[in-house]
Amino acid sequence: MKLLLATRNAKKLVELRRILAASTDIELVGLNDVPPYPEAPETALTFAGNAVAKARDGARETGLPCVADDSGLAVDALNGMPGVFSARWSGRHGDDQANLDLLLGQMGDIAAPDRGAAFVCAAAVVFPDGEEQVVHGEVRGEILTAPRGEGGFGYDPIFLPEGFDLTAAEMTPEQKDAISHRGKAFRELAELLVSRQMS
Repeated sequence: MKLLLATRNAKKLVELRRILAASTDIELVGLNDVPPYPEAPETALTFAGNAVAKARDGARETGLPCVADDSGLAVDALNGMPGVFSARWSGRHGDDQANLDLLLGQMGDIAAPDRGAAFVCAAAVVFPDGEEQVVHGEVRGEILTAPRGEGGFGYDPIFLPEGFDLTAAEMTPEQKDAISHRGKAFRELAELLVSRQMS
């Protein structure tokens, strides 16, 4: 089965190919691999709302089953923000360093016991026949006071998952996949895709 992942984020595509390859024989392609189509802006106020909207667009425009995710960082002391605004927290979409610096500045006076946070992911798959499924994944942790590690992307260098001494940016790709919010959501999604292939 050929499956479209509605993203232009090359790092996310690599990450999700690894996750899906472990449990399916699905060929995963990204938005740069299909003819361009108009992409609606992410205007929903929930991760699930944005994921479903992107997956619907992709399935409708390409005729392929389409997977989309929306994910971000929910910080307890910021009432769950940046949340759906994680990728554009600093005002510029996809500027990882500016987003990270702004968040660290906002949390400068927050003591260690109150620096809890979670990476959250909603992943949706929409099939050309109209069937839709949404799954969720979450990993709890805390926000550090300074970045550590060179791997990953986004807020990974300042996120320390519960039970680990390594930030998400210090983990190997396999370690991160095993515990990450996207890893959890996409492994569940892979099970749904396998079940559909077999039915």
